[in-house]
Amino acid sequence: MIQHALFDSFFAPTRVIVVSEERLQQAEREQREQHVKAIDCRIEELTKYRNSIEKQLKATEGVNEDA
Repeated sequence: MIQHALFDSFFAPTRVIVVSEERLQQAEREQREQHVKAIDCRIEELTKYRNSIEKQLKATEGVNEDA
C-alpha cells in the first residue's frame, strides 16, 4: 500500500524532457509567428478605434463651426 504525504507533490522528482534542436527551433519560430499575428491583430483593432475617434472628432468640429 502506497501512502502519500502532504509534501510529496512539492518534492516530486524533476522531469527532464529531451528535445531535438530542430524541434526547438520550430517551436520558437511558431511562437514568433503567433506573436506577430497577435501584434497585427492588435494594430488593426487600434487603427479601427483611432478612425472611429477621428470621425467623432470631425463630427463635433462640424457641429461647433455651425454654432
